[in-house]
Amino acid sequence: MHLTQLNRECLLHLFSFLDKDNRRSLSLTCRQLRQVFLDPRLWTLLSFSSPSQLRWDNFVLGSSLRSLSVCWHSSRVLQVCNIEDWMKTSFQRDICGKHQGLVSNFLARVCLTCPNLRSLTLSGCAHITDRDVADVLRSCGGLRCLHLENCVRITDEALHAAVEHGRRLAEVRIDFCRNVTRAGLQLVRQRRPGVRLGANRSGNMIPDSRPEESPRLTMTLQKLLQFS
Repeated sequence: MHLTQLNRECLLHLFSFLDKDNRRSLSLTCRQLRQVFLDPRLWTLLSFSSPSQLRWDNFVLGSSLRSLSVCWHSSRVLQVCNIEDWMKTSFQRDICGKHQGLVSNFLARVCLTCPNLRSLTLSGCAHITDRDVADVLRSCGGLRCLHLENCVRITDEALHAAVEHGRRLAEVRIDFCRNVTRAGLQLVRQRRPGVRLGANRSGNMIPDSRPEESPRLTMTLQKLLQFS
C-alpha cells in the first residue's frame, strides 16, 4: 500500500511522530500530504529552542494549539540581551536589533489564532514585555499554566495582568526575572490564593536602575563591560 492510500486519521498519526522539519519535508511531496501538514489537529504542541525558529515555515498556528514553549539557550546572545538598554554599546544594540521584536510579533499571532492555549513557557526571551504577556492572557482566556524565566523586561505589571485576566490560571512560575519584586509576588498570593506560585530568585535579585538614579555605578559597569 502506498502512503497516500492511507486515510486522513492514519496520516495524522504518522505525522505526529515526526519533528517540524520532517513534517514539512514530507508535506512538499504531494498535495494530499500538504493538507495533512496544514491540519490544525497536528499542532497541539509547539516547542522552539531559539526565537530565530519563529521565522521558519515548518509549523502551523491554529485553534488546536494547547502548549507553547519558546526557550532560548544561547548564553552569549542572552548575556547581551540581558544588559540594560542604556548600557549597551552600538554593537550590542545591533545584535539585539536582529531579533528584538521576534517573540513579541509571534505572540501577537498567537493571540489572533490560538484562543485555546493552555500552557505558555517563555525562557530567555529578554525582549518580551509586560504588554505581550497581558495580551496573551486576555486573548487566551483558558490559559492554565504560565512560566516566565530569565525575561528581564518582565515586571510586576505582568503579575497584575495575571491577577486581572488569568481567570483560569492554576500555576504561575516567575524564575530569574530580576525586575519582579516581592510586592508583586505577594499580590498574586493575596488576590489569587488558589494559584500555585513559584518564584526562583525573582523578588530577590537586583532590579535594573535608571541612569539618573546611579550614574557613577552605571559608568563603572559600562567600563567593566568594555574591558571584559
